[in-house]
Amino acid sequence: MTPNTNSDRRGFLKTSLAGGAALATPYFFSTPRALGAELASDKVNIGIIGAGGMATGNINAAKDWLNVVAVSDVDAGRARQFNKRFAGGKAELHEDYRAILDRKDIGVIHIATPDHWHTKPLIEAMLAGKDVYCEKPLTLTIDEGKQIRKVQKETGRIVQVGTQQRSTFRLFTKAMAIVADGRLGKITQVQAAIGGAPTSPAIPVADAPEGLNWDRWLGPVPSADYRYLSNRGKRGFTNGHYEFRWWYEYSGGKLTDWGAHHVDICNWALKLNGQTDGPLSIEGDATHPVDFKDGKAVLNDRYNTATKFNFTVKYPGGTEMIIRDDTDNGALITGDKGRIFVNRGKLVGAPVDELKDNPLPEGAIQAAYKGLPMEGNERGAHWASFLYCAREQKEPISDVHSHMEMLNVCHMAGISARLGRGFQWDNATEQVVGDEQANSMLARPYREGYEIEQG
Repeated sequence: MTPNTNSDRRGFLKTSLAGGAALATPYFFSTPRALGAELASDKVNIGIIGAGGMATGNINAAKDWLNVVAVSDVDAGRARQFNKRFAGGKAELHEDYRAILDRKDIGVIHIATPDHWHTKPLIEAMLAGKDVYCEKPLTLTIDEGKQIRKVQKETGRIVQVGTQQRSTFRLFTKAMAIVADGRLGKITQVQAAIGGAPTSPAIPVADAPEGLNWDRWLGPVPSADYRYLSNRGKRGFTNGHYEFRWWYEYSGGKLTDWGAHHVDICNWALKLNGQTDGPLSIEGDATHPVDFKDGKAVLNDRYNTATKFNFTVKYPGGTEMIIRDDTDNGALITGDKGRIFVNRGKLVGAPVDELKDNPLPEGAIQAAYKGLPMEGNERGAHWASFLYCAREQKEPISDVHSHMEMLNVCHMAGISARLGRGFQWDNATEQVVGDEQANSMLARPYREGYEIEQG
């Protein structure tokens, strides 16, 4: 991270962190506004890659701590609107994000592009010496995750993934503290319920909206026509903005969209409980709005990601992970001593009720949070934590390595869904066992001219 420092910052933050345990309550660690005030008094320059809804929500939560000095988007209208809102129109605007990476006065990058555009700028940003907050899911394929992890290890850059549930202290982080304190015992099953995906009618080819460079929006993926169909006052059917997530060409549907949230919580629980060995196999079934042949949709004019699904992922020792669409959205964690359910609205179960008479140890929630400062909650907290980690060069709460451990499971489910069969998995090599067709889906070629630049 490009330094932009006061001489006593490092000592101040370390003192603040060391004193955290004394301020903790049995259930919820809460610092005074010390970290937020410190970040606000010493803002850092940030470059934005992708200026749509996710970037708007994220920077709105962290705007007091940042100077937006450059914005890149292939949609000129979005870039101008973002610039006006967060930089008073004073930021540099670029269609090509690489101009931002070249700036020496920018140490932090935010990537909030469609999913198929995450890996390339993330790797190039790390190689350019930038720390990055990148939206989830980090990758379109398992192979991209291998590349990201390799470059992160080589460069040592700090990368926070936008899985902000990890920074929802009263719900998800508290649930992890319950797990880490042994209240559930050995975990026998985790369940990620993530809801189904929508369908669409046939969507006709249309002219791309004015100001949108559609060819560059496609970027690394194969060339395709822009499609749009009005939807009676609602968000239109399209393969572009927002609705890209319902096309395997650009995303993984609900399996990687919401899977990146609740599968992450399930995997986090397993890790905190010492059940760290990766998956052995996956089986299950999925329903798609179109037919598939050899893992590819036979129609290209409508949404094609799975609308319904139920997968079982098996782990060493008999533990299972269920990924499904058809029950209460959230993560259900079951152990041989009890179980809890957590989502964005509640944390329930007998082990939660028992906290009234048998509270968690002092500082347990912060310990589950890697001992990092806990400023605010949810999205703002995730950003404060990231900026602290970038400043102090510490591993963030949502690091690329744990993210890819769980995202590999989501990608495995997507491959199984498209092929219509399960398979065995070698977690050490990150390869499918004895199924070359499935193995061929672990990577995708990049379109000529959009390969990852290795420096």
